[in-house]
Amino acid sequence: MNVDAAAIDWNSVRADFPLLTRQVHGKPLIYFDSANTGQKPACVIDATDDFYRHHNANVSRAVHALGSEATEAYEGARSKLARFFNVRSDELILCSGTTFAINLVAYSWALPRLQPGDSILVTRMEHHANIVPWQLIAQRTGATLKVAELLPDGALDLPALHAAMTPDVKVLALAHTSNVLGTVNPVAHICKEARKRGIITLIDGSQAAPHMPVDITALDCDFYASTGHKMCGPTGTGVLWARREHIDAMPPFLGGGEMIREVRFDGTVFNEGPHKFEAGTPNIAGFVGLGAAVDYLSQLGMAHIEAREQALLAHLTEALHGIDGLHIFGRAPRKAAVVSFAIDGIHSHDLATLLDLEGVAVRSGQHCAHPLLQWLGVGTTCRASLAFYNTHEEIDAFIAALHKVRKLLG
Repeated sequence: MNVDAAAIDWNSVRADFPLLTRQVHGKPLIYFDSANTGQKPACVIDATDDFYRHHNANVSRAVHALGSEATEAYEGARSKLARFFNVRSDELILCSGTTFAINLVAYSWALPRLQPGDSILVTRMEHHANIVPWQLIAQRTGATLKVAELLPDGALDLPALHAAMTPDVKVLALAHTSNVLGTVNPVAHICKEARKRGIITLIDGSQAAPHMPVDITALDCDFYASTGHKMCGPTGTGVLWARREHIDAMPPFLGGGEMIREVRFDGTVFNEGPHKFEAGTPNIAGFVGLGAAVDYLSQLGMAHIEAREQALLAHLTEALHGIDGLHIFGRAPRKAAVVSFAIDGIHSHDLATLLDLEGVAVRSGQHCAHPLLQWLGVGTTCRASLAFYNTHEEIDAFIAALHKVRKLLG
């Protein structure tokens, strides 16, 4: 689609999402929680439904027509995802989501290699899914978990991060985009610095892949994890990209069907990657839906999506300045359309509950980022996270609802 983002009829795009037409508590739904999960266009819903109605069978286990169709559709989704991320399809592991992908790397790559004296480096802004697996691995191997800190605006302190990349650091696990602050990290630069030092890099792309172009090859990382349900796809889908050298060297994470070549009681010959990491029956219909989602996003153009969301972010940020006592957390020079905020004297759960009565869906709480909230010095925040299917009119209605709720709560 060789057009500017401004030339796209975003109201027509919004009409592709059936759920956005519903009402909540008698009010039109304003869905500002896309960092939690993205809404699904009709083509994704239809693709999933069509698979179950017309093609439902298991993959790679039958020579009959349905089995062949299911396998073709499943592997077709892998190929679409590979093109979307600009990687080879035989380096792309299909899994249930980012959490599984990070655990796969932690247990299959890190656990056999790390030892006392080694360190795992993470940042203050990480989601729990990119903290807890590394804590578990550190406990089992005797390695140490190190934390890279942030600047007051929520950007990474890059000089401090570089200084923390000491010879003991074997793994750097880093969010591409913060789910709380919206900070977009300079991943290509960081991976380049890590590679100079022989540090393996894992990038959590959950909040980046749905909102901007992601060329994994250009990032030059070692592992890249992302989840399907945030990028207009079904839940229970995700990907882990890994360099082929790592795929070949890593042992299977789970054992069972599909990940084997031959099984005998005296030993098993494993399948080649990525299939050796895909034990059991996968979420076939989910990946058919994710393939449709990738087609949809690609047709719109990720650069157009990013431009649309940046315009919405600018509108929302400016409008929030008019709310008395409201504080925004995260003002990095480059950030995604995620705005975490708090209002003096009002608990975020109370604020979110009353906003829900106005039809507005925002997230409240600690956003699976307890260490970051502690650093911010707040117990909880509200988070408004936008997507390309949101509108400027919704932002105006959200601000009006905030003023109303602010007055009710004093």
